[in-house]
Amino acid sequence: MDASRVGEQFAETAYWTPPLPEARGFEHAVIETPGLRSHVASIGKGPPVLLLHGFPQHWWQWREIAPALAQRGYRVICPDLRGAGWTSAEDPRIRHEARMHDLTALLDVLGVDRAHLMTHDLGAITGMHLAYSYPERVRSLVQLSVPPGFLRFTPKMMPAFSHYPPLILRSPTRSLRWLFAPPYITRPMSETTLDGYLRVEQRPEIGRATRAVMFGMITPEIPRLVGTHYKKRRLQPPTLVAFGRHDHPFAEPMVRRMCRDHARHADRFQLAFIDGAAHFVTDDAPDAVIALALDWFEREGAEG
Repeated sequence: MDASRVGEQFAETAYWTPPLPEARGFEHAVIETPGLRSHVASIGKGPPVLLLHGFPQHWWQWREIAPALAQRGYRVICPDLRGAGWTSAEDPRIRHEARMHDLTALLDVLGVDRAHLMTHDLGAITGMHLAYSYPERVRSLVQLSVPPGFLRFTPKMMPAFSHYPPLILRSPTRSLRWLFAPPYITRPMSETTLDGYLRVEQRPEIGRATRAVMFGMITPEIPRLVGTHYKKRRLQPPTLVAFGRHDHPFAEPMVRRMCRDHARHADRFQLAFIDGAAHFVTDDAPDAVIALALDWFEREGAEG
């Protein structure tokens, strides 16, 4: 498939249903892989950077971060993952590692052998799958708001899962607006920002996808995180894990204790903590995220 031609054909945001939220400088394409039509927003030219959004977000999460990376000479690729945004799947189910396989197929179509990777929230699960299973495709990794797979689990982490039961029990027609509020953010979001994230709820399949994500991806991942799955493997790509300082389930002292054995499990690993930010760190502190990512990509993932 000629991705550049498709991107030109669907560049207008009003083409999409509902219309895409505005973000200057992006090109938009539909990329077809087996069973999936992925919406991909991209910007810039140079070494590729793959940005994986969290839940309940989509490509627009990176509206401030991607252009800043592009200005520094990167080609930034922001796909809507299966079950999110403007991507459509033939099968409404979301298998545990389906998004990882979607990404490898997408990268093949785009001609990307290896990329820097930045992930947030649920996108971090897919990013970990990719980094462990296909380390040769990940030049470096910045993981936001989610601890590494090799963490030492503690019951003190349980508040981080407090939103899980309401998401399982929610009606598919109930808005997810309540997630974009304290304690998950430090700065109130404007109605324009909320609309940018939530207008995609007009697509009926998005409401149904929430439960598919919870049962298909998160539930099977929990035993891996609690058990030894990741502890028995080695994380090869240079990895920076960052949290907002107001992301209270992941206070710095606890996170450092959970990750104190990182040398046993990762080739190159570092922690960072971002002032003035909670869970939705890319909205609370985009400039800090940009600075961390650029520094990590250029220090740890340089061409060589």
